[in-house]
Amino acid sequence: VQLQASGGGLVQTGDSLRLSCGASGFTFRSYDMGWFRQAPGKEREFVAAISWIGGRTYYADSVKGRFTISRDNAKNTVYLQMNSLKPEDTAVYYCAAGRPSYFATATGYDYWGQGTQVTVSS
Repeated sequence: VQLQASGGGLVQTGDSLRLSCGASGFTFRSYDMGWFRQAPGKEREFVAAISWIGGRTYYADSVKGRFTISRDNAKNTVYLQMNSLKPEDTAVYYCAAGRPSYFATATGYDYWGQGTQVTVSS
């Protein structure tokens, strides 16, 4: 099983980034996918998730209206479009796959990617 996150970088406040996470080694279309992030000195927090049934989406309040999660089952890839970035969005972003009872709970995910750094300068 492998989850490979990419697309991070250094941007300025108000800019956009699109993160990608390519998956292999499991049946991607049958798994819920999530994005989490962890800033220095802070706990890992939920960002967004998309269900494998119906593609329903869920967002943390802090990113609602700015971030959009999507998936392409044909490409085994999940995306996170991030707009209107703020300095407080600076973190390592991780993608995860699983069938969690609660999308925002990290322990419900089985597989994790290595993370990609997003830095937003003010």
